Amino acid sequence: MTPDELADLAHLRRARDMIDRDYALPLNVPTMAARALMSTAHFSRKFRAAYGETPHSYLMTRRIERAAALLRAGSSVTEACMAVGSTSLGSFSTRFTEIMGETPSAYSSREHSAIEAMPPCFAKATTRPTRGAATNGNQ
Repeated sequence: MTPDELADLAHLRRARDMIDRDYALPLNVPTMAARALMSTAHFSRKFRAAYGETPHSYLMTRRIERAAALLRAGSSVTEACMAVGSTSLGSFSTRFTEIMGETPSAYSSREHSAIEAMPPCFAKATTRPTRGAATNGNQ
């Protein structure tokens, strides 16, 4: 790996860390690209190559991950939606269903005691949403 490629990865990690930390803020790709010291198009290409999804997709996956944790803790769907930075309940519900494979209401009403009994490191790995996980089992 060249020094330039290593520098790009460090900048990409900085942007990804910003997404992980500030997921509830109104982030957009130009803001993320600026954090990575790259143009928007270059950042999007490099981010996808490094992490397997677009920056916006990564942001939405993190938001849904955090919303799922809030729903398990007893928050309402609307509270979880607003807490993770979504402004549209309909768009949030659609994206949640796409990523998690069930509606936020169904997820919230389901029993989660097994997850609560797990050590946090296992719970995080078990509950981390993966794009297409709901559709992969149907193939």
